[in-house]
Amino acid sequence: MEPIKKSTLEFLDNLKRNNNRDWFIKNKGLYLEVKNNFESFAQEIINNLIDIEPIMKGLEVKSCVYRINRDIRFSNDKSPYKTHLGAFIVRGGKQNGDKLAGYYFQIEPGKSILAGGAYMPPSQWLSAIREKIDEEPDELIKILNTKTFIKYFGKIDGEKLKTAPKGYPADHPHIDLLRLKSYLVVNELPDSMVLSDKFFDHIMKVFKAMKPLNDYLNEY
Repeated sequence: MEPIKKSTLEFLDNLKRNNNRDWFIKNKGLYLEVKNNFESFAQEIINNLIDIEPIMKGLEVKSCVYRINRDIRFSNDKSPYKTHLGAFIVRGGKQNGDKLAGYYFQIEPGKSILAGGAYMPPSQWLSAIREKIDEEPDELIKILNTKTFIKYFGKIDGEKLKTAPKGYPADHPHIDLLRLKSYLVVNELPDSMVLSDKFFDHIMKVFKAMKPLNDYLNEY
């Protein structure tokens, strides 16, 4: 297996300082090498995730990787390219990111992360998560208090409502969890880890620690 190369981080760093179409076209050959490096590595992650997520058998990296081109139609920032490479590994591919919790992998100089959970779930899914927390809080509390969860993520995170969600009292014993609009976990990665020969093993340990939360969020 080919690790993430130092040249991949260097390309992304240069892209951040030269985020324009002319520079990108001039360096298209380098980009293709970087893209291949990232996708080959991501496919190995998928192949190994099958051990804990058998339902992902046959999932191809092309269904999980995001395009480097930015959608600038509704953004004040008109930079044409993202300065990171990302893949969302989930049953059926990234198109199911608004339906299922999965495993996110992002490489960016100084900002690489592993993440998972539910990001801004649509109202039906969010309502189902809150109902589950209301009815079965102990299972989630147990997940959040495991040693591996705390080691890799610290706590669950996400933007919160200012008040209690509709249908729930403000003094609900788990109001802090019910107020969340996303249920996210993040493991931040220094560049030294990304380039380390321990990186792949670290990813698998983090994703294994993430799985119980994803399973909980997907049981709706």
